[in-house]
Amino acid sequence: VAAVRSGADAVYLGMGDFNARRNAHNFTPQTIREAVEYCHIRGVKVYLTLNTLVYNEEISAAMTLADQAVSAGVDGFILADLGLTAAIGKKFPTLPLHASTQLTVHTADALEELKNLGFSRVVPSREMSKSELVVFCQKAKELEIEVEVFIHGALCMSMSGQCLMSATLGGRSGNRGLCAGTCRLPWKGGNRDYALSLRDLSLIEHIKELENMGVCSFKIEGRMKAPEYVAAVTAACRSAADNGTPDPELMKLCEDIFSRSGFTKGYYEGEITPDMFGIRT
Repeated sequence: VAAVRSGADAVYLGMGDFNARRNAHNFTPQTIREAVEYCHIRGVKVYLTLNTLVYNEEISAAMTLADQAVSAGVDGFILADLGLTAAIGKKFPTLPLHASTQLTVHTADALEELKNLGFSRVVPSREMSKSELVVFCQKAKELEIEVEVFIHGALCMSMSGQCLMSATLGGRSGNRGLCAGTCRLPWKGGNRDYALSLRDLSLIEHIKELENMGVCSFKIEGRMKAPEYVAAVTAACRSAADNGTPDPELMKLCEDIFSRSGFTKGYYEGEITPDMFGIRT
């Protein structure tokens, strides 16, 4: 509701046990139907995240969940497991499939294969630089595949979709939707007590530049965050998309509501420095 009222064109959400935020208060078959109805009445699309790795014996349960979501009227799926992608693509050939950032797509060379696998949109790794994204978007345009980028939200210490720290230390795999956020703990490194905690990404000020590059959709990482966070960041992005630059007061509100010592665009600008690190205060 906060996202829609603040200007979102689409929302992505989780249901059951096959999404990257299994510990969130996820949707049920009944509540997702209500959410889709609420969004569609207001011209907003709904995408379901089925973006964890799925064991063979879980495919049936995942497909049952997909059936329930399609029955509820979702507009597409965000996927990471290639076996599940093949099964969903075969059963629902007209429904759009989006390649999750959990797939760690960070090179234009991957795009042709993704298109062959049935994906119509790809969310590349959050660690890509501006120059890399330019090449990526050019290739995507040639192949007629859409590009969606993370515009605001948390960064992992490891490459998108590749971290095994939580799984190794606590048996909670991020690739199974159970990341414990161990990189946020007070590890020591040099003079820093929090040596692995990165500031959140924020590229809201570059939204027009990214649009001109060929990016068609801007993703806000907002799950397991408060409605106030979702509202503030969505409003800031809406302002930037409509007016070319974000409202300064809304950007200040984003930082006040949630930040880790401010924000970073170090990966995007190709400046990988200690300034990228920060903690929530």
